[in-house]
Amino acid sequence: MNATETWFTELLQKHGVALSPLQLEQFQTYYELLVEWNEKMNLTGITEREAVYEKHFYDSVTLSLFVKMDKVSSLADIGSGAGFPSLPLKICFPHLKITIVDSLNKRIQFLQHVVQTLQLQNVQCVHGRAEDIARQANHRDAYDVVTARAVARLSGLNELCLPFARKGGVFAAMKGSDPAEELNESKRSMTELKAKLTSVEHLKLPFEQSDRHILLMEKFSATPAKYPRKAGLPLKQPII
Repeated sequence: MNATETWFTELLQKHGVALSPLQLEQFQTYYELLVEWNEKMNLTGITEREAVYEKHFYDSVTLSLFVKMDKVSSLADIGSGAGFPSLPLKICFPHLKITIVDSLNKRIQFLQHVVQTLQLQNVQCVHGRAEDIARQANHRDAYDVVTARAVARLSGLNELCLPFARKGGVFAAMKGSDPAEELNESKRSMTELKAKLTSVEHLKLPFEQSDRHILLMEKFSATPAKYPRKAGLPLKQPII
């Protein structure tokens, strides 16, 4: 085990997440594929091993500090990019049924390759705009947990993500620095999309010490028929 894997394993162990040799190997292969494919397409600006493990892998798994993953069956990751946070969560919690939605087909091809190479079961990679996919019956009001990491401002993001959450489900928006302003401007979209804020969790990355915030919202009713609006509108004309 190299130094990066050692601190990664020990830190997750402290949070009650124990990694087997197979899971560590999956993270290592994921890292190698990320760096390899990143030379052909823009997946991440972060490629140094320790930084990837801290700012992508560890950062993704921190969601499990505030959402009890053993109680979660299905998770949808909207605008997942290179697979964060859903694939690190899937590696750590193999029972999760994961749906990844991304609008760029090249990224979906990368994610499918990772899923196949790591032999991950019950992971569905869906190419399309969140606004369109959320209108499909098998995705609408369907998931225990919906998440998005560093995708867009909350007022628009709520409309992209909350329609995927089931009644009683959770939307976890993973953000960087203080989200107070975003929360303030997103109050109307939350109400319109039948959700309420249950908590704002704060943590710092272990080495860089940069701030992270996870905003947890509970969905209390089915998505109104008019949402989400057509592709592009939620971010261009957010509900404010």
